Amino acid sequence: MRQVLADCSASISELKKNPSALLNEADGATIAILNHNRPVAYLVPADTYEQLMDLLDDYELSKIVENRRSEIDNAIEVKLNDL
Repeated sequence: MRQVLADCSASISELKKNPSALLNEADGATIAILNHNRPVAYLVPADTYEQLMDLLDDYELSKIVENRRSEIDNAIEVKLNDL
């Protein structure tokens, strides 16, 4: 059994019938799309998706920063005026 990670859910049939009404009814919440009562997809509002992408980007950048911090001994010191 899979966990449904949304407060709202709808069947694929409901989604096909009237996607706009479904989105309006969810009022900005994430919607789990179910097939035979199992989640097969999630509809995520654009703002939420953009925030998730920003968080993912920040996470990837933090991994790069941590890797570079471990290589601090190989760093070359440069003065700002020399750039």
